Amino acid sequence: MFDIDGVYNSQNDRIWAVNRSEADIKGGTRQKRKFPQKVMVWLGVCSKGVSPLIFFEKGTVDHDRYIKEVLPVALKFGNDMFGNDWIFQQDGAKPHTHAKSQEWCTKSFPSFIDKSHWPPNSPDLNPLDYCIWNEFAQLIEWDAVTSKTTLITALKCAVRKISQDVVFESCSSWTNRLYRLSQDKGNYLR
Repeated sequence: MFDIDGVYNSQNDRIWAVNRSEADIKGGTRQKRKFPQKVMVWLGVCSKGVSPLIFFEKGTVDHDRYIKEVLPVALKFGNDMFGNDWIFQQDGAKPHTHAKSQEWCTKSFPSFIDKSHWPPNSPDLNPLDYCIWNEFAQLIEWDAVTSKTTLITALKCAVRKISQDVVFESCSSWTNRLYRLSQDKGNYLR
């Protein structure tokens, strides 16, 4: 979720810094409006690049909307990148874990990691969570964001700036991260 005051993702609302000055340089704290205009987006990532950005300007995303608006885009993107030789992975969001979404994925994707084989609450195994969302947010020209329209424009521009090297490295580290998690009994990576 992005709003005109910045990024909304509590998982990413952390700054690693030695002192307050360093924290301020890295983004620090800032005031936010009480009810800012916002937009929800979906983005897919693979070792060859990022998918088209999908905007949800109004309402919430339930399983029906996810199946109609997101999954066909993810399927086309994956097939365009890899033909019929790839695996679709998603996180544990309710629209993703709904029985109808799981059924659609099982029937449609060449291969799919279903909810029973995905570690619960594991941002350490999702390249979007451990790398790409932060990279994306840093590429947004926040000073130019003054309205929902300028936010959408800034998001479209920023997604095109995500470095292919960053995308490739984040996806390439997945196997190593899986191994490290298994060695550390599933604890969060440090």
